[in-house]
Amino acid sequence: MKRAVTRVVVAGAGGKMGQTLIEAVRADSSLVLTAVLDVRRSPAVGTNIGGVKVGSDAAKAISAGDVLIDFTRPEGTIEHLDICARLGKSIVIGTTGFPDSLKKAILQAGRRIPIAMSPNFAVGVNALFKLAEVAAGILGDDFDVEIVEAHHRNKVDAPSGTALKLGEVVASALKRDLKKEARHGRVGDTGVRPLRQIGFHAIRGGDIVGEHTVIFAGAGERVELTIRSQSRMTYALGALRAVKFLRGKRAGLYDMNDVLGLK
Repeated sequence: MKRAVTRVVVAGAGGKMGQTLIEAVRADSSLVLTAVLDVRRSPAVGTNIGGVKVGSDAAKAISAGDVLIDFTRPEGTIEHLDICARLGKSIVIGTTGFPDSLKKAILQAGRRIPIAMSPNFAVGVNALFKLAEVAAGILGDDFDVEIVEAHHRNKVDAPSGTALKLGEVVASALKRDLKKEARHGRVGDTGVRPLRQIGFHAIRGGDIVGEHTVIFAGAGERVELTIRSQSRMTYALGALRAVKFLRGKRAGLYDMNDVLGLK
């Protein structure tokens, strides 16, 4: 019996992440790359990447596949999401930095089509989310929490979506309101650190792919959980797991806990 093949479309084809996704899709025999797209002003438009010509007509590209993988920018992702919803196509979203207004649009689209969304699709990072949750539950309020992340100089949002997700996971385990307790960087006379505060610190430089550390600092001991991503391929392979997870799924908003069976 012939195995079903999923037709995949990749957005942001001219970027480093887009090209990594294309490479991963082409290497997987259960997937076929049917279209790639980028914004009209991109120099990649009209060129050939992964054996497919890069287009700028999002509706035409998305209609050629079963699922779109989108690791681009919030405004572009929402435009693509609207097209997916209209055409009944699934979407894997790795874009970060969405304002609350656009997050609502994603929730609404999840009532119409299957969506897999995560701030980080790397399997190791999702293991870190789970470990941070467990550690926070064990250590409790006796340990101060600081989250440090580092990325390449071209990353435009800070803190990273992964760092914010770590903060959400820890805050939930500690029964804290992250919006009230988050502190982004420190400068000047900051006074004594509030006990329930969760600190965030963003480093930008060079070609750092991605590093995240959760620090639990207590009296006389410190627990640090760190993940260092050495290749964008880790994100791409996790995204492909999400693509396969969405096969035959009903409409809904899924995350990597669903994909990895951690719920």
